Amino acid sequence: MTNANTNTGNLNPIFHPAAHYASPEDVLNDNELSVSEKRIILSSWASDMFAVESCPALRDIPGMGRTIRLADILAALRKLDGEDDDPPPGGGIPMRLRRPWAAALRKAPGCPRRPF
Repeated sequence: MTNANTNTGNLNPIFHPAAHYASPEDVLNDNELSVSEKRIILSSWASDMFAVESCPALRDIPGMGRTIRLADILAALRKLDGEDDDPPPGGGIPMRLRRPWAAALRKAPGCPRRPF
């Protein structure tokens, strides 16, 4: 029986990326992987499944031997999309969705206006 930790050369990097890559940058710099394959690896690492319970900004990926910052994984995914390293700007103005029935109630004679 072969131990996966000692015989990593026979493992497929897509199915066992932690055995081949030490960081998100290593994944990005692998010219043998397609953009889709890189996205699959990085997205799986970003999954909440690997979140460190006491520190959700870190990911503990089995076989990696160290934790990885979620911010580094997300930055690598943005690079795949051709975006810069800066995080996207904060959200815009909050918008309230209109209720179609609300306008009818306000216009109906004899109905008091309700705060919506």
